[in-house]
Amino acid sequence: MLPFSFATTAQILCETGASRRLAELCRERGAQRVLIVTDPGITKLGLLAEVLPGFISAGMTVQVYDQVLADPPEAIVLNAVAQAKALKAELIVGFGGGSSMDVAKLVALLAHPDCQQTLQDLYGVGNAKGQRLPLIQVPTTAGTGSEVTPVAIVTTGATTKLGVVSPLLLPDLALLDADLTLGLPPAVTAATGIDAMVHAIEAYTSALKKNPLSDLLAREALRLLAANLDEAVHNGGNREARQAMLLGACLAGQAFANAPVAAVHALAYPLGGHFHIPHGLSNALVLPHVLGFNASVAAPLYAELAPLVLGDSLRAGSAMDQTEQFILALADFSERSGLPTRLRDAGVPQAMLQQLAADAMLQQRLLVNNPREMTEEHALAIYQVAY
Repeated sequence: MLPFSFATTAQILCETGASRRLAELCRERGAQRVLIVTDPGITKLGLLAEVLPGFISAGMTVQVYDQVLADPPEAIVLNAVAQAKALKAELIVGFGGGSSMDVAKLVALLAHPDCQQTLQDLYGVGNAKGQRLPLIQVPTTAGTGSEVTPVAIVTTGATTKLGVVSPLLLPDLALLDADLTLGLPPAVTAATGIDAMVHAIEAYTSALKKNPLSDLLAREALRLLAANLDEAVHNGGNREARQAMLLGACLAGQAFANAPVAAVHALAYPLGGHFHIPHGLSNALVLPHVLGFNASVAAPLYAELAPLVLGDSLRAGSAMDQTEQFILALADFSERSGLPTRLRDAGVPQAMLQQLAADAMLQQRLLVNNPREMTEEHALAIYQVAY
């Protein structure tokens, strides 16, 4: 066995309805002043309506910063930090999708009274120093796994993003409550669910840091996600399916936080950067084609995952035969869920494919994890097939 290191969120609470006890959970951590970081959609949907009264009845001070955007720019992070400092916040809650949770991680670092660093100082791996404020993450989509990852992504230019990677970003508590996901539209449920499946698949085949713990988590994540995605998409009020999806996304997050993702994400990021295609959909658009590219090397591993997705419908055959069935089954999830399956259907112009391939090559921190080496020519060919 190769040596490995594994780190994750200190505590996970997986309980339908648990978000109504958020104030109590904050008070248990000694906090009287709390900032909740979220987005305008959460406020509009009223998802905090049953959460905020608990703070008032407990005599606590709570404020909401609800201006987080998808692919949050630096200004959003800095504005949230300013509000946290003005409040003298003692605990930060990330409440929403991956963007809100990513911003919350950075606020918890930068709003700590002893912090001497700027946002610019944090970019890269292991550059965050010192302490952070206590941090609770409450996902409202079953996708990113950000509640258990030591990574925050910030938009730094028109089409560029940078990441902050540090164990300090792992929260004290991840709270998984299916009630918060009941109102998710089918397309969002599908895209975020496929995003989580990609996390599990890429962690299981990660070239550099694949390890026994990440493998266990990735397999169970994929089993839960594959078994419950159709039900969550087509019968969104099913709490059991929704809770299973949240747990699956969380387990996949734990897996890829320790055995990082690879070329699917590397090719998905430019689609989000240039065309603001949601991250989950970007992954879904390139997923079958990247797996097909990797199959010559990774077929034995994909064949190990195939039964978790196909169950009894998996036909006997070679590793490559079962890999082909696996790839088709994953593509079928998008088809059944009504997601676009071609780049052209998602508004990507053919003339941009060369630029996308060049941009994908900038994601070397991801590409080094891919089981098969990928060049710019390979990336272009994948985009062309996906078009």
